[in-house]
Amino acid sequence: MNGVAIEIGPFSIRWYAILINLGIIVAIFVSRYEAKRNDLNPDDLIDILIFALPAGIIGARLYYVLFNLSYYLDYPSEIFKIWHGGLAIHGGLILGILVGYIYTRIKKIKFLNWLDVVAPGIALAQAIGRWGNFINKEAYGYASNLPWAIYVDGAYRHPTFLYESLWNICVAILLIYFLHKRYNYKGQIITSYAIMYSIGRFWIEGLRTDSLMLGSFRVAQLISLLIIALALILKFILKKNNSE
Repeated sequence: MNGVAIEIGPFSIRWYAILINLGIIVAIFVSRYEAKRNDLNPDDLIDILIFALPAGIIGARLYYVLFNLSYYLDYPSEIFKIWHGGLAIHGGLILGILVGYIYTRIKKIKFLNWLDVVAPGIALAQAIGRWGNFINKEAYGYASNLPWAIYVDGAYRHPTFLYESLWNICVAILLIYFLHKRYNYKGQIITSYAIMYSIGRFWIEGLRTDSLMLGSFRVAQLISLLIIALALILKFILKKNNSE
């Protein structure tokens, strides 16, 4: 599939960018709806995103570049060409959440409450954005003879982009259910997201052929294990504090 969706003279709009922006729009829509349900001012979401969203994109790219530094030192002009692919969700979440935290502290906005209401939207945005990997012919897995394998790079392979997209849709559905029916303490939803997403990412990453590596270890799997551990500890602390 051609990665370019629209081309006008020297200007082109790629499917990768369209899908990422579609994911952001869906996430904003869902988050605003959940904000209203939980007595939060939905206008605050836009204020937070003005700072957190650009930071998230920068973080996603910076993370990817740092773990492919030898390539980008040889081809520095490629660093800014995000339409060629190369956005790492872990980097985006880390920097985006950090900037969002700083902003909410300055404005005295309830940070954990906002993380809880945006968590389902984040999962849905990831589910949509993964289809950009399909169009770019990246983030695929090892050779497979499964009936749903896709033909990429000379072989039929695990469609790991699809696995993660479906996983994130299931995560989003569960988070919305928890938020509507089982919301008991601040931070419950975002920690649940962190755990569920990381479990799926750890499994799916093991099938991929293009993982960022740290020695002989897959970076995403190491980060996923760290996030699961930290989220479990934070969930325990938040739940305990709420019961006191």
